[in-house]
Amino acid sequence: MSPALLLLASLTLAQEAEPAALTIERLFASPDLDGPDATATRFSPDGGLITFLQGKEEDSSVHDLWAIDVDGGEPFLLVDSRELVPEERELSEAEIQLRERARITGSGIVAYDWDAQGNALLFPLDSDVFYYDLESGTARRLMETSAAETDSRISPGGRYVGYIRDQNLFVHDLESGNEWPITSEGGDTLSYGMAEFVAQEEMGRSTGYWFSPDDQHVAFTEIDESAIPVSYRVDIQGDGASLAEQRYPYAGEANVGIRLFIENLEAGIRVEADLGDEADIYLARVNWTPAGQVAVQRQNRAQTRLDLLLIDPETGESTVILTETDPAWINLTNDLIFLNDNSFLWTSERSGFRHIYHYDSTGGLIAQITDGEWQINAIEGVDPDSGRVYFSGWMRDARQRHLYSVSYAQAGETPVQVTSGQGWWSEISMGPAAQTFVASFSGPATPPNTALYDASGERLRWIEENALNEEHPYAPFLDHHITPQRGTLTASDGSELHYVMYLPSGFDPARAYPAIIHVYGGPGVGRRTRLNWAPLDHQVFAQAGYVYFMLDNRGTPDRGHAFETALHRAMGGVEVEDQLAGLAYLQSLDFVADNRIGIWGWSYGGYMSLMTPLQAPGAFAAAVSGAPVTDWALYDTHYTERYMGTPQNNPEGYEQSSVFAHLDGWETPVLIMHGMADDNVVFENSTRLFNVLQERDLPFEMMTYPGQRHGIRGEMRSRHRLRTMLDFFDRHLQPGE
Repeated sequence: MSPALLLLASLTLAQEAEPAALTIERLFASPDLDGPDATATRFSPDGGLITFLQGKEEDSSVHDLWAIDVDGGEPFLLVDSRELVPEERELSEAEIQLRERARITGSGIVAYDWDAQGNALLFPLDSDVFYYDLESGTARRLMETSAAETDSRISPGGRYVGYIRDQNLFVHDLESGNEWPITSEGGDTLSYGMAEFVAQEEMGRSTGYWFSPDDQHVAFTEIDESAIPVSYRVDIQGDGASLAEQRYPYAGEANVGIRLFIENLEAGIRVEADLGDEADIYLARVNWTPAGQVAVQRQNRAQTRLDLLLIDPETGESTVILTETDPAWINLTNDLIFLNDNSFLWTSERSGFRHIYHYDSTGGLIAQITDGEWQINAIEGVDPDSGRVYFSGWMRDARQRHLYSVSYAQAGETPVQVTSGQGWWSEISMGPAAQTFVASFSGPATPPNTALYDASGERLRWIEENALNEEHPYAPFLDHHITPQRGTLTASDGSELHYVMYLPSGFDPARAYPAIIHVYGGPGVGRRTRLNWAPLDHQVFAQAGYVYFMLDNRGTPDRGHAFETALHRAMGGVEVEDQLAGLAYLQSLDFVADNRIGIWGWSYGGYMSLMTPLQAPGAFAAAVSGAPVTDWALYDTHYTERYMGTPQNNPEGYEQSSVFAHLDGWETPVLIMHGMADDNVVFENSTRLFNVLQERDLPFEMMTYPGQRHGIRGEMRSRHRLRTMLDFFDRHLQPGE
């Protein structure tokens, strides 16, 4: 090699060794900088296999179905989504809405279902339903129609596949290959077997039908939207616009009419379940008991009462066996676990913190299983042989999440922490009889990894180690990675508030840096100060020269019921007060330029990034508000009324919680961003604000996204959104000074 070539080669190696700064382009490109991630982990019914979804290396948004043997060997590809369907059809509106509600952003195989015998898996793809036979290793399309099938799954006994087509519930018999409609009346405002908008978006219920364990019956909903007036939403796309009709249940207005039917599949006999005399209710949850009864959780409109009903599937007769009440609201869970003796485990926040209770089959309390000023997140599994229940939550540090176990057979035992490490455990899936479990762990310096563990917490094998080594996608950027500082502040009522703060790249304590507060601040959604692997856009802001700050105010979840209900009937109050305490803390720091502080957030955070500057005129130098609620009367019934009551019974609360009531404080430069087809926080929230600001000759900037809904999807649009935000902050906060 010539001297010139040797010099060129050495210069190239030196350049390659230079630490790379994280760019917006690379942040949203493939492979994913967080590394490969195994999601939707499930045990096969016999516990021998673990299946999971994983994005392709060349395009992390396209998911395939993988498996791994619990006893050893490497993970192997079960179904390549692109090999099966090289190019998927355009999603139907029903599919788009289901995925939007479930926050599914990818494509390919995005969900799947095991049969009870462990012989096959079912998954939606290309707007149809595919059945994968493990023995033959082949997948076949169960039906091929012009209409889209949604919410498909295998019945517990493995005989049937249920799905929704054209607002009706269908059943496909896997033995005969025949299909037939359970209902045929669906259409227009009437739907069968489907979950209504608020059930999907706010209640955590994505389905409207439930097979019995023995495949003899199916319970299903009838949803009647005729009482909800049609709202016309202009869906503005990049190549035109369409007028979308949406029966959106605005706060204080009508909800759907809901009924529950139970059909004997062999006899073809249908009965209606008795849900009580009160018509204006929410059907929160439906389960089948080991004794073959239907267990229904019925919530009143005010969400201050939750009843557990047992329903006879042959007659439809119901009995209320348990009632929870709360003066503020009751948070829904999936923590109804029936045991073999028909007793059941249940969680409640009646003590001020969520804990586990054991009831007999008639609703009589046997024992409170856990107690204390700490929080259970969810019941994860039960070992019936040892009489132990496994749950996720925290006992000492609310910023962490671990798996614990405790005896339900002998009340009073102190829970045992199963998992270890300083961080956050999620995606927990218990194996048969809770002898093993799969879980993902992440920490501040550990991207998410997934492994198989025994019941004591000992790791048996990796499923996706995702080691942060020299081969990891994020390895070139590690030298610039910033580890955040963590601390606490004290709210006016004495509550401890957690915060996280990133210092800028090349931090010099003698300089004064601009700062950005990132806020969500609302109830029911995960907090921003978790001790986990944080989204890497935080690094982009810090590496761009900003102090990046997040604080979880009163009103956020998992800190106890009193902490969350502090905002009851008065949104935009204590949350703003606590964020202003965070602002005051930043202003007290010598290395923060107190006149160059910005704030941004999306959804509830978009609301907070308007309300906080409006209640502190002149305190912020810039604000970015993404998809904000501007008037809670424009949001849906189940979410808004849970926290605010109705506009009719709390008019003053709605008035004061509205952005429009505080516009006299409009001094901060604001950028408002919104998807123009948003059917959750409807675009009208922003257009009403645009209109009033223009009428009052108040300055603002805006960026709208044609065709986008509540989330801005896709690599290029995601890059555009973040770049637009950073450009706005750079202009107003001037990080280079």
